[in-house]
Amino acid sequence: MKAGDKDTVHIYTDGSCSGNPGPGGWGALLRWRGVEKEMSGSEAATTNNRMEMMAVIEALKALKGPSVVALYTDSQYVQKAMTEWLAKWKAKDYRVKGGGLRKNHDLWRQLDELSRRHRIRWHWVRGHAGDPGNERADALARRGMEEARNGAAADTKVSD
Repeated sequence: MKAGDKDTVHIYTDGSCSGNPGPGGWGALLRWRGVEKEMSGSEAATTNNRMEMMAVIEALKALKGPSVVALYTDSQYVQKAMTEWLAKWKAKDYRVKGGGLRKNHDLWRQLDELSRRHRIRWHWVRGHAGDPGNERADALARRGMEEARNGAAADTKVSD
């Protein structure tokens, strides 16, 4: 954490999927003023991209009010969508050539709405490269995926 950003919520997110689609999990680590919160969840049949997005959605839902956020993800799909592509997608009402809806449009709409409540700096980090926050988010996502594999999917788990 840098000096001067003590009020910034640092969020690390990751998603995991066994098969694509298959059982999947997501994980998030939130840090604020020395307090940490771990979150995870799962779905029985999903994709890795959906789990990457769910990690961010659930982390942002956990914030109690408008916040300054530094969000770290190893998903270029999420990071680039939120910083480069989303405005164009919204202008086209999430439609692609031919008139169909963009993949994951339901989650993009939700993520857009949640992100507008906060001031977010989006950071891409290389996955599995030793970043401690990303490694913890990855472990949480893998735990969620294992729960989905074992038939215990759905609930969100939070620990302080």
